[in-house]
Amino acid sequence: MHEYSVVQALLNQCEEHAKQNGATKVTKVICKIGVLSGIEIHLLQIAFDTFKEGTMCDGAELILNKQKLKLECKECGNVFEVDEVRYFCTKCESLRVKVLDGEDMYLMSLEMN
Repeated sequence: MHEYSVVQALLNQCEEHAKQNGATKVTKVICKIGVLSGIEIHLLQIAFDTFKEGTMCDGAELILNKQKLKLECKECGNVFEVDEVRYFCTKCESLRVKVLDGEDMYLMSLEMN
């Protein structure tokens, strides 16, 4: 389960940002997770709740926003979003599409004290 290592990196990143901003506690963590990131949202939540104890994020709320797959058609230029993994244009049905977003996980914002 790689969600544990993802959460450890997330907690380290949160603590680093908190220290840089003179904060002693993180109260909210907001992340964007792409459908192609390979991260199971419910497992990430469980891992965060488990490993946040004893860190600056102890007691913090984790908000996970799922990012749809955003594609651009190289044939007609159509830019569109889909909930599931499918690699064809919704307008012209071309298979020549480019992924624009939805592959990664990003730390979007933190609330700190």
